[in-house]
Amino acid sequence: MRTHPATPAEVESWLTVLHQRGHLHHAQSGPDTTWIVQRGQHDRPWTLHHPVLAMDWIEEIVREIQQQNPETSR
Repeated sequence: MRTHPATPAEVESWLTVLHQRGHLHHAQSGPDTTWIVQRGQHDRPWTLHHPVLAMDWIEEIVREIQQQNPETSR
């Protein structure tokens, strides 16, 4: 459980790391704390409209990664 609200900087950091490690095909900042993300090259782009919603989406990806590679959860 989070004890403080998600910030745009936190979202930027997570998206950068996920992109650099190959878990996202595309991640771009949009206007007014929005982000346009694309999981795979042929996937439809998603727009994340708020830092809290973006962090929820990021959490789902991190859980999927951990399920695919149990050693990453250590």
